[in-house]
Amino acid sequence: MTLQLKQVEPRRLYQQIADQIRELIQQGGFDTGTRLPPERDLAQQLGVSRPSLREALIALDVEGSVEIRSGSGVYVCARAERPPEMTAALGESPSELMQARAAFEGSVVMLACAHGSEPALLRLREIVGGMRSEVAKRRIPIDHDRQFHLTIAEMSGNSVMVRIVAELFDERHSPISAKISSRYENARTWNLALKEHEAILRAIEARDPLAAQSAMHTHLKLSEERWVGG
Repeated sequence: MTLQLKQVEPRRLYQQIADQIRELIQQGGFDTGTRLPPERDLAQQLGVSRPSLREALIALDVEGSVEIRSGSGVYVCARAERPPEMTAALGESPSELMQARAAFEGSVVMLACAHGSEPALLRLREIVGGMRSEVAKRRIPIDHDRQFHLTIAEMSGNSVMVRIVAELFDERHSPISAKISSRYENARTWNLALKEHEAILRAIEARDPLAAQSAMHTHLKLSEERWVGG
């Protein structure tokens, strides 16, 4: 009989940092309800970037080890009867995800400038118009956001690119990304995203691949900063 072994998944950076924070809580005498050191101090103590630290804290918040209180700090929660020994995988690192999207979609949008048809361009305008309407009504235009990026991928004429763009976008629904979205996305951030989409659209309309690539890079970099404080 052949033994079937399950491949071990490499641990993401935010999982490793979350494990260190859990150990710090356990060994540092932080009782239930105690506030952890400020984010800046904690990042320096652990020797990590603040975006990576923020992802780790979000992961600990999801599992219930800490509670993040906006404007107040991060507080230790009551220990479970069987506290986790290691932080579970909750999806890709949001900051790494946005960096990957910027690199990939920057190339996709250049192809869209070269190969996109007029009907596809018309659809892109309609999507941006729909997003503008949703933002004005203070609704979350996530469907229009997804359609915008997938339509650009479709304009490239490459079905593999369409699939990859969809997979990267849909990763935002992972537990860690969804938690971050619920905390940091608001009417202001969606207004900014809309303006960035409009800049991308103008570059595609002008058939200017370099301007389109620059606009896409800017959009996804600023999205990363708004999302996880890059």
